[in-house]
Amino acid sequence: MKLWKKFALCMSLALLVTGCGNKDSKNPSSEEKSSKSGENVVRIAMWNPDQIATMKDIEKKYEEKNPGVDIQIEETTFKDHFTKLETQAQGDVMPDIFTMNGPNFIKFVSNGVIEPLDDYLDKMGIKKEDYPEGLINLYTYDNHLYGIPKDWDLTALFYNKKLFDEKGVSYPNKDWTWDDFVKAAEQLTDKDKGIWGTSFKPATQEGYYDTIPQCGGYIINKDKTKSGYDTEEAYDGIQRWIDIGEKGYSPDLKTLTDTNDTDLFKAGKIAMIYSGSWRIPEYLGDENISKDIDLEIMPKIKERAATIHGLSYCLAKGSKNKDQALDFLAYLGSKEVNEMWAEKATVIPANNKVLETWEKSYPDKNLKAFVDELEYSVPYPVSKNTPVWNAYEEDAINEMYSFNKPVKDVLKDLAQKMNDALEKEQN
Repeated sequence: MKLWKKFALCMSLALLVTGCGNKDSKNPSSEEKSSKSGENVVRIAMWNPDQIATMKDIEKKYEEKNPGVDIQIEETTFKDHFTKLETQAQGDVMPDIFTMNGPNFIKFVSNGVIEPLDDYLDKMGIKKEDYPEGLINLYTYDNHLYGIPKDWDLTALFYNKKLFDEKGVSYPNKDWTWDDFVKAAEQLTDKDKGIWGTSFKPATQEGYYDTIPQCGGYIINKDKTKSGYDTEEAYDGIQRWIDIGEKGYSPDLKTLTDTNDTDLFKAGKIAMIYSGSWRIPEYLGDENISKDIDLEIMPKIKERAATIHGLSYCLAKGSKNKDQALDFLAYLGSKEVNEMWAEKATVIPANNKVLETWEKSYPDKNLKAFVDELEYSVPYPVSKNTPVWNAYEEDAINEMYSFNKPVKDVLKDLAQKMNDALEKEQN
């Protein structure tokens, strides 16, 4: 195992990474549960407090099927999850299985702490074709698969039907273009009532990570050696959001800093919003607002594109109980477990075979919009030290969305900083 010291800064920046399900647990008491040892104990580490109940149901069912096996769930906050894994890796006491996200994956796998799974897939009954290609690619390194996909997420356009009706504006549909989106944002904005047509999304995921590829651009090249921020396509993908902000169709950056746009949307102050699929329980699980909310695929710009992200279950290379851990890992990837996630609707389960079940979790809502976007999904941008340039992105967002500097100037500087970081990764 390589030394981890050079990654200390990266881990301190981990909170800057935007991704699904990064809510902190309010009750991390499970972390304090004493770890037993023995051949029948399997430890699994995860964050996502809203998913713990389902994981406990999975634990119970597996233990019923396998008497004598003890599955220990180690719940950690998103803030601490990867830092704790790093510390455990240094001490060779990692949990047997742990959830992993895209921005941190390459850092861990390149340091030799994750077990490649190719040789186990047949025995586990896992078929790559049962999962979105973009998610398989996200957790593939040097042509080896290192994670069993758990769930995936994309961004769609959520909208408030009541606000559309009040203004006599037609609901979004699958044929909408960006121009249709902007026109509707203008019509829906009512400054006297404190209502905005949309949010100009000062964010990567749920924002320009989608509009840049929709304009034909990229964040990072396929070789993970060059930034795409200094291209005309990247400028186009971001400037479109800035234009919306400058025209007043969105709350300004200060307002969105004080109150995030998802809360404004739920309060009926924003008529439509780009939001990730992990927001579904937040929007549709609230009976007070769900009756007014529906969703549609994102409007088309120059081409269709949707940046896919998702989590995977990884197996520690130093697992002390690898055979039992592999058996539980196979269960986690099974159709049965994916059905459990689908019925709860807290996430979109990774296995394609259960998507119809997931869509029926809110039968009167157009959840199929997310499934339709899979057809043109593009990989979430990552590299070995993603959090380093994620921090540069955060600084750039503050400059661009506060209208302090021309977008092209900010992007030129961002591309240079990101390229410098990527060059260091190669050394």
